[in-house]
Amino acid sequence: MASTPTVPRASGLILDAVTAADLMTPNPMSIRAEATVPEAIAWLTEKGFSAAPVIDESGRPIGVLSRADILVHERERLRAGADPVIDGALVRDIMTPAVFSVTPQTPGEQVVEQLLTLNVHQLYVVDEEQFLIGVISAH
Repeated sequence: MASTPTVPRASGLILDAVTAADLMTPNPMSIRAEATVPEAIAWLTEKGFSAAPVIDESGRPIGVLSRADILVHERERLRAGADPVIDGALVRDIMTPAVFSVTPQTPGEQVVEQLLTLNVHQLYVVDEEQFLIGVISAH
């Protein structure tokens, strides 16, 4: 019985999206910089988010609050002997003050490249006035 040759499968992925606008989820939920840490923890837990963009009073992203930021904050509070019930810290005090963003016109290939190069799980999409309009998640 003769064996049938097999054709190797292509291992490359194909990206159908042309721009960041094609990849983004519009109107992402964000957290205010003035929110308290307990408010942020409750909100992230309720929504099931591991991170969220932090916005200023005008709605522009100024940072990202992640579970890691919260864990570092809690560790430092415990080391300082702070009351575990009272936490007056604000999100802006513990957030990571960096926002990795792209514009809606950024090519899809460049979006993927940035996710990989920056080793991040999310990129935020901002308009020409730097207002947050979308999020692209690696998940």
